[in-house]
Amino acid sequence: MPTAIGTHLLNGVRGALIGTAEVIPGVSGGTIALITGVYERLMTSAGHVVTGVAVGAADLVRGRGTVRAGREFGRVSWAVVIAVLIGMVLAVVAAARLLEPVVTEHEQQASAVFFGLVLASLWVPYSHSGGGWRIRHYLLAAAAAVAAFLLTGLPATETDPAPLAVSGAAALGVSALVLPGVSGAFTLQALGLYEPTLAAVNDRDFGYLGMFAAGAVIGLALFVKLLQWLLEHHRKITLVVITGVMAGALRALWPWQPWAEESDRSLLAPTTDVASTTALMAAGFALVVVILVVERLLLPTGGDTGTDTDRPESGRRAPRHGSRT
Repeated sequence: MPTAIGTHLLNGVRGALIGTAEVIPGVSGGTIALITGVYERLMTSAGHVVTGVAVGAADLVRGRGTVRAGREFGRVSWAVVIAVLIGMVLAVVAAARLLEPVVTEHEQQASAVFFGLVLASLWVPYSHSGGGWRIRHYLLAAAAAVAAFLLTGLPATETDPAPLAVSGAAALGVSALVLPGVSGAFTLQALGLYEPTLAAVNDRDFGYLGMFAAGAVIGLALFVKLLQWLLEHHRKITLVVITGVMAGALRALWPWQPWAEESDRSLLAPTTDVASTTALMAAGFALVVVILVVERLLLPTGGDTGTDTDRPESGRRAPRHGSRT
């Protein structure tokens, strides 16, 4: 019993670390899950949950009962998933309370740190793609970067965003968990919904949080499976596009912007507090480098994102770096 309790507490701590990472743009909860050793179990369990729900719904309509769905749910590592989720929720609530005043009252400084975090994180999808890009890969990444740059330059969402926008952002954010190195919080930041989401957590805005949760469930059911399929069958191209999108979306984190005008996303030349802002960018960059070094030391065979959701049963092996283009 003490050993079981200790295991649950450890998984709760792992969840807290993942949750804290997911609140900080540029820090990947997926990377922390890899480092703490629960990534594959979480992704495998998510796959079984999605399959169980889909199979269960189809079988109920056809009058076949719930046997197949129950079999899928029985494969979920519930003890791990529940403990991790509890830790994540508690950490998100605590981190949101700490971060909201920082990102609302010190926009330039906070964006500088986040810019450095995401800039360093570009190495993750690039390295997972296997490197060795050809001209077509660079062109595809450039096209994705331009698209992301233009989209993040659109006027920011109003303080009371539409429910559909909230759900869509949540769906994209949760799908980022599939890819170590990709930050769900950065996705929200690029879409202009990072600060409203922090405020909703702190203010217990259950209407907003309900729409966010609904979008997260949809993202888990649709995008996670889609990303897993893309990573298995078109790994290199998928990671090339993700690298380009992350690079282009850095526009949303450029520290020198007219922060007083929420609808104005024009970029300014570095003019104010250049030295301190640059130092904060370097600090954010260094933090991700440290995380990646720790990951390399703890996972010397790293690079496999563990996206094959049923590896032990299917016998399929996830493609290695650059195996398909």
